[in-house]
Amino acid sequence: MYHNEAQCGEATNSFLASKANTKGLKREDIWFTSKLASNTSHDAARKSISQSVKKSGLGYIDLFLLHSPYGGKDMRLQSWKAVEDAIDAGEIRTGGVSNFGVKHLKELLASKPRIPPVVNQVEIHPFNTRTDITSFCQEHGIVIEAYAPLVRALKMKHPVIESLSQKYSCTPAQLLIRWSLQHGYVPLPKSVTKARIVENGEIGGFEIDQEDMKKMDSLDEYLVTDWDPTDTA
Repeated sequence: MYHNEAQCGEATNSFLASKANTKGLKREDIWFTSKLASNTSHDAARKSISQSVKKSGLGYIDLFLLHSPYGGKDMRLQSWKAVEDAIDAGEIRTGGVSNFGVKHLKELLASKPRIPPVVNQVEIHPFNTRTDITSFCQEHGIVIEAYAPLVRALKMKHPVIESLSQKYSCTPAQLLIRWSLQHGYVPLPKSVTKARIVENGEIGGFEIDQEDMKKMDSLDEYLVTDWDPTDTA
């Protein structure tokens, strides 16, 4: 999908075999995710999945996602069948979707898949809460992976975010990540700075109270920082 499976797999294997792996981590301790770039025929999707596994050099992929609902109903369902078959073959462990709206999720579940999706990866943050999607997923046992949980740094100086960050003695990024976790989502913060990557993981020392959670929820303005294919046919 992002043309980096080989590099990411190589880096993973290199680390596991290195002296830097002081905790003795093994392949099964690493969670590796990849995606199908475009929904297409079953055979083409199946081939693409196999190529992804081979490129990674990791033996299998932990989570494989359909990147979007584009392509139409038939291609979506054929692609999902390819994910199921790849799970049966041991090439991937679990399957999910990304940027699926409620109608796409209903469509997939109505097809009575042998293996239902376990994840829907969607842009979710206080300024784009998508409660229609999150509620449906939670009702059906589908985990929400929240991408762009930091709103791509567009709202770090918002008065509410700044005020609550001061109240909880945390950074705006930590506050946003904590909000996501308390909603039961799996946030996917992104940074190229080591210190910030470490800092973003240090969110266990505080809890946002319910009134402040509601205050953050009320910030919703349907702010899309990237793209939104959730309404596509």
